[in-house]
Amino acid sequence: MPQPDSLRASPPPLFGPALPLQGLTLLAVEDSRFACEALRLMAQRSGARLRRAETLHDARRHLALYRPDLVLVDLGLPDGPGTALIRDLAVAAPGGPVVLGMSGDPGMRGAALAAGAAGFVDKPIGALADFQGLVLRHLPGRDPARAEADAPAPEPDRLALREDLARAAGLLAQDPDAAQRAYLARFLAGIARSTRDSALARAAADLPQADEARLAHLVGLVALRIGETPRPFA
Repeated sequence: MPQPDSLRASPPPLFGPALPLQGLTLLAVEDSRFACEALRLMAQRSGARLRRAETLHDARRHLALYRPDLVLVDLGLPDGPGTALIRDLAVAAPGGPVVLGMSGDPGMRGAALAAGAAGFVDKPIGALADFQGLVLRHLPGRDPARAEADAPAPEPDRLALREDLARAAGLLAQDPDAAQRAYLARFLAGIARSTRDSALARAAADLPQADEARLAHLVGLVALRIGETPRPFA
């Protein structure tokens, strides 16, 4: 027996407020597992799927096979600047994915936009609504007002942080040259900013010109962070 109109369940909205990114695929070109895990959790909470590429090479291989809706490109990658990939994708437009540059250094915004990025992500992202709003603002047909209000960003697993620190420790142990020191300084500065670790931030800033004593201090600090008991970020 047909139900009266008043008793029929309304179909769920295509993009409900709890899943404003439902159906989207994002690609994060990000060398930090900790930073990428934060993005993955926010994407998952929002209804989107997130894939990861660690290097420019991996990103280009991925983009040759898949077409994400949006690409988030970190500007400091192991095999070159993220602006190179942003320029390549901007030249391929129209019809390509939306591209956003990412960095823990707000001063890199201009470089990302000059390379052709549609927007810039200042890492770390502090709230889920900020992440959702950023994505929604750059995709046609999506309403930024659907972002969850007052929802904190989920905290990534500390194992991802330890993997990043262990990777940095391994590179530091290989007597890095000037270019490798510059890369490691940016990599560790990003970790320090994400975890609000002022001591690590200062040591990372010193790395490009560090003498033997300051380099040993940084190596010891990284080792300490790897071995310490997980604690709330302060």
